[in-house]
Amino acid sequence: MAGKLFLVPTPIGNLKDMTFRAIETLKESDLILAEDTRNSGILLKHYEISTPMRSYHAHNEHKVTEEIIRQLQEGKTFSLITDAGSPGISDPGYLLAKACVENEIEVMALPGATAFVPALTVSGLISNEFVFVGFLPVKKGRQTKLNELKEEKRTLIFYESPHKITRTLKDLAEFFGAERKASLSREITKKFEETLRGTLEELHKISEERNLKGEMVLVVEGFNI
Repeated sequence: MAGKLFLVPTPIGNLKDMTFRAIETLKESDLILAEDTRNSGILLKHYEISTPMRSYHAHNEHKVTEEIIRQLQEGKTFSLITDAGSPGISDPGYLLAKACVENEIEVMALPGATAFVPALTVSGLISNEFVFVGFLPVKKGRQTKLNELKEEKRTLIFYESPHKITRTLKDLAEFFGAERKASLSREITKKFEETLRGTLEELHKISEERNLKGEMVLVVEGFNI
């Protein structure tokens, strides 16, 4: 009888955001697939989870997925975690979940921490319809993607790193219009959590002046004729 794969969210900053069910699932799994075993080791030690770990990340997921599927078919129960948040959301997870579905192996996703939901709900922008974009292409395809999105009427959600946020805000102001409203949340659930609201032009200016730190979630209002 085939085993089961659990997609287990982990805290995006505050360790208290780990759920009871997530802890229990990780403890009962035969193996934990972790994006970074060193980073995840801190979390597992904190919650006294002694389950063995194996690396599963963007650079090896194609190579090891076939072997993992074979072990799941033998009846093993694995959990997949990433460095922060829900597996498969701008993180490894999609390929393994797809392979499990194709091989009729059960996949269970636990609810839990993710960055874009709190950023959206505190933005003050329309939240009943939205498009999760994730990270924009760095080079190839960036302008094409921005052109595709500039007349999207639903609220747009982007992930961005601190050293690229100034450029991204500048590009969005250029393609979407400087007066488009937006909300920038950083360090979500951490000590210096902050949400900045204003136009894309205003947020770009703030980013230039302050050299903002931490992982970013940028929420941008949709196109309004």
